[in-house]
Amino acid sequence: MGSWDISGSLLAKEAAAKRNSLAPILPGADQPEKYLPLLKGKKVGLVANQTSILTQKDNQHLVDFLLENDITVQKIFVPEHGFRGNADAGEVIKNDTDKETGIPLVSLYGSNKKPSEEALMDIDILIFDFQDVGLRFYTYISTMHYVMEACAEQGKAMIILDRPNPNGDYIDGPVLDPSYKSFVGMHPIPVVHGLTMGELAQMINGEGWLKNQVKADITVIPVANWDHGQHYSLPVKPSPNLPNDVSIRLYPSLCFFEGTDISVGRGTYFPFQVYGAPDPKYGAFTFTPESINGMSKHPPHEGKTCYGTDLRETPLSHQFTLKYLLEMYQKSGGGQQFFNNFFDKLAGSDQLRKDILAGKSEKEIKAGWKNKLDAYETMRKQYLLYK
Repeated sequence: MGSWDISGSLLAKEAAAKRNSLAPILPGADQPEKYLPLLKGKKVGLVANQTSILTQKDNQHLVDFLLENDITVQKIFVPEHGFRGNADAGEVIKNDTDKETGIPLVSLYGSNKKPSEEALMDIDILIFDFQDVGLRFYTYISTMHYVMEACAEQGKAMIILDRPNPNGDYIDGPVLDPSYKSFVGMHPIPVVHGLTMGELAQMINGEGWLKNQVKADITVIPVANWDHGQHYSLPVKPSPNLPNDVSIRLYPSLCFFEGTDISVGRGTYFPFQVYGAPDPKYGAFTFTPESINGMSKHPPHEGKTCYGTDLRETPLSHQFTLKYLLEMYQKSGGGQQFFNNFFDKLAGSDQLRKDILAGKSEKEIKAGWKNKLDAYETMRKQYLLYK
């Protein structure tokens, strides 16, 4: 068995659907009665982006809501893609000022991924609120790691406003080898880890993964009326190239192409829903990547016709698979040249690349990570907030 569906039986799903049809899903931010009392009279730092909204208040941004409620927001720390979420993947994020509120913006992407002692000096408590997509290589969880570490080292409290995981109904993929730790893989967890940000924060603390095994003083405000078996459609796209639910469900399987020369549709209006390259041998479907403001600047194969496969009709029940990767590897005929230096970082070790080069099938490859996935699943159960 290579993956675990953790959403339960059909009967359990139907019961959950009936229960939750009566009450809206409420992310942590939508339960201000639980966190506003903790902020009164405090100097607050906010770790946030465009997903930090209150869905029950017409998608009002958290920073605006806090200011309306007389909370003193000293500064806002921002991750990859920036505060408004329109920076390209990998684009340098600089310190700035938010034009709408005048609050200083401090970058946590680029050379300074961890809040400095100086940056936290005038802050009593930090609020952390991002919409994650539940994958090891999605960098918002790496940002959370460094924020937790800085808070632990400098004696600052931290509130995590939790949000549902749209890929939270199963776990799958290779578990990271710690020797391959990077900003796209900080923890020994599988690609699809089946945790919310709040649950993962508890795991990071509990397993001693912060530097020198320090522990962060965290308070998690859990999501109300949601469990891991329940589909959640994101109200705001979490990053420029994950524009809809289909792209988010395909992302675990297609992101490995970022470690190759194959395009995943960056530079189109349907990124992470197609794949291809500039050679007719790759498939009958065609697309041409172009620079799109707010999505992709100079994407791979810009201006070139790419041939491949269209996955836009993929059902939302889709789970992680290696079939797309193995198909394109075989069609390329490139052997080792198919992979670039980023591939092993995404995979979390060199084993996946070696298995593919050895001609192993998806079933054989998944059998190789089964034991580590079993051990992870056992560990994971200790930290669940949503059964």
